[in-house]
Amino acid sequence: MAGTAQQLRDKIKEEFKKCAIDPSYFLSKYSYIQHPIRGRVLFDLYHYQKDALKDFEGHDYNIVLKGRQIGISTLVAGYALWLMLFHKDKNILVIATKQETAKNLVTKVKFMHQNLPVWLRGNVITDNKLSLQFSNGSQIKAVASSPDAGRSEALSLLILDEAAFIDAADIIWTAASSTLSTGGKAILLSTPNGVGNFFHKMWQQAETKTNNFNPILLDWKVHPERDQAWRDRQTELMGELQAIQEHDASFIFSGNTVIPAEIMEFYKKTYVQEPLEKTGFDGNLWIWEYPHPSKTYIVAADVSRGDGEDYSTFHVIDVETSTQVAEYKGKVETKAFGNMLVSIATQYNDALLIPDNSSIGWNAIQQIIDRNYKNLFYMSKDLQYVDVEHQMTGKFYKEERNMVPGFMISQRTRPLIIARLKEYMLETSFTIRSSRMIAELETFIWKNGRPEALSGYNDDLVLALCIGLWVRDTALRLRQEGIELTKLAIDKAKYNVLGTVYTDKGINNNPYEMQIGPEKENLRWLL
Repeated sequence: MAGTAQQLRDKIKEEFKKCAIDPSYFLSKYSYIQHPIRGRVLFDLYHYQKDALKDFEGHDYNIVLKGRQIGISTLVAGYALWLMLFHKDKNILVIATKQETAKNLVTKVKFMHQNLPVWLRGNVITDNKLSLQFSNGSQIKAVASSPDAGRSEALSLLILDEAAFIDAADIIWTAASSTLSTGGKAILLSTPNGVGNFFHKMWQQAETKTNNFNPILLDWKVHPERDQAWRDRQTELMGELQAIQEHDASFIFSGNTVIPAEIMEFYKKTYVQEPLEKTGFDGNLWIWEYPHPSKTYIVAADVSRGDGEDYSTFHVIDVETSTQVAEYKGKVETKAFGNMLVSIATQYNDALLIPDNSSIGWNAIQQIIDRNYKNLFYMSKDLQYVDVEHQMTGKFYKEERNMVPGFMISQRTRPLIIARLKEYMLETSFTIRSSRMIAELETFIWKNGRPEALSGYNDDLVLALCIGLWVRDTALRLRQEGIELTKLAIDKAKYNVLGTVYTDKGINNNPYEMQIGPEKENLRWLL
């Protein structure tokens, strides 16, 4: 009998160690939850829940964008209980829109704790509706959202439940996050609630790796018991827009974005990828393709002062394949940005350089001119046309042609260049690889009939790309002269230019040369 008792003690000790080491093991083997249909059941974790637990342990800050009813709030409650039982002096705070919502998560912690084997339970010294405390000094408390929520708390773990719905969440986060500076963790979790709120901003920054949060996306598809028939039923019950927000975990399906939401989702799933390199003085130059000696590139830029809310940006575009190969978004003084543009354009085979010539833009342009960069884009002052024909061949006379360097974004050109971007994206004929670019498009909306960034957001990358795509298509006035600029290789196309038939053999057997009025032009740079 004594041997049996000792064996039992040894087994309990062994199991206790396994639970202390691995929260997944603890929850899957010993924790019970209240299932809405099945009642009290063992918390048998799905693979996506186990992966989320690894993220909770591996990252101090996690942000979870989730669909409804996939068990993430319960998982967070289980993780909080594990921290409290197997670690001393863990101070966990749950903040939600209402006290009742915050209390729900604490209630889940209590239920799991009460249903543990006796040898796993903590020694409870405080147990009320809003808190649970063990004798090892660990505790969890629930509070409603307020500007002072979490202030002056020395927190081990901060949980913002349904963070997208918390008013003044940014103020709460600023106050509470300072208490995590000694090594605390944070979990922000929510279904989406449109764009423009604190949770959406934090998620965008996490996706683009411009804050310290690890993004975890958990939509309905991660749940192994759900299929398309289940999802279709949700649309019938809730309507398409509501079902997309509640179950697809989508911020953007509002119908108000300039680029349709489904197009942006396609780009995210198909083209967006991590760059090969994040370089530059601030790490904000993202590169997907290094320069190839046989290719022609465009560098299109939007210039800002470098000390405000806007960013200086540029895209490097492979002209032939219509592909984004590099991108910059950062805050840099205009003269330094001009130097940066010359450097990147030179690196990419003396690319056609197209900065915007706004009042701020002129500072960067002057630096480009002072550096004697030869392949700078010029534009007509009267905006009758965009013309680089002679500039491209070294025959440009700016006084004669009334031209100025850079691209002018005006009331006349702005809708045209934005329409061109939309055309490319609807046809999915331009490859965008940047998560930062898609993030800007998600908040690029129609406001009083005008396309612009949502208040508090930026459209600097959007405008730079609009400039680049417009110039790519119109630089030689090919459309005005009856030439259809295609996105296919030029040696497979046939054009009729002012009565001159261009064939696959081109002019003098050069497939890239064609007649433009009285002059010959080599178009390899364009296509």
